[in-house]
Amino acid sequence: MNRRTFMITTAMATLGGALLLNPSAVTNFIVSPAAAQEADSTGIADLVLGDADAPIELIEYASYTCPHCATFHTAVFEPLKKDYIDTGKVKFVYREVYFDKFGLWASMVARCGGEMRYFGVQKMLFDEQAEWLAGGKDTMEIVENLRKIGKRAGLTDENLDACLNDGEMAEQLYAKFTKEVEEYDIKATPTLVIDGEKHSNMSYADLKEILDAKLEG
Repeated sequence: MNRRTFMITTAMATLGGALLLNPSAVTNFIVSPAAAQEADSTGIADLVLGDADAPIELIEYASYTCPHCATFHTAVFEPLKKDYIDTGKVKFVYREVYFDKFGLWASMVARCGGEMRYFGVQKMLFDEQAEWLAGGKDTMEIVENLRKIGKRAGLTDENLDACLNDGEMAEQLYAKFTKEVEEYDIKATPTLVIDGEKHSNMSYADLKEILDAKLEG
């Protein structure tokens, strides 16, 4: 790669302190966004934790560049995993939302390590969001920061070059994203879907109350 040239450019979609979804502004591929939306995303694996037969299914829609999502993963997801996912009570499905090129690239780095490494890389991306995003101004600095995270997860420069320049994968991820946000009319992140019912961001105490009521019912 010559100074790691990338195939995707986007505009940041930020409104006040909240991040609101604007799929038409997310990406501008070398091929048209319309073609990207029509890409076959069936080969892109769902990101799942927990027992497939758990009594509750919880889907989280989140973006790697959303500060509210980073807070959610520290304050809510970690105790959720310990108390409900690891104990077989909740099947957790993570769905990536792309507000910008950086969120898409972060996803590509996380997926580069395969399913076994994904959630470990995810934790680093959320825990260190402010550091790797670096204000969102210097594209190459952000790229190098993402590469450092990938290398700490055991990826090589060759792995990362291949993943970050995989235009077909980017198109498939974008197609998957657009289809998934339409399913529940997702407008902001993080959004939770619990057994088919959509909920906005909430505290762990509030989430625990919902889950316990379902388990008791």
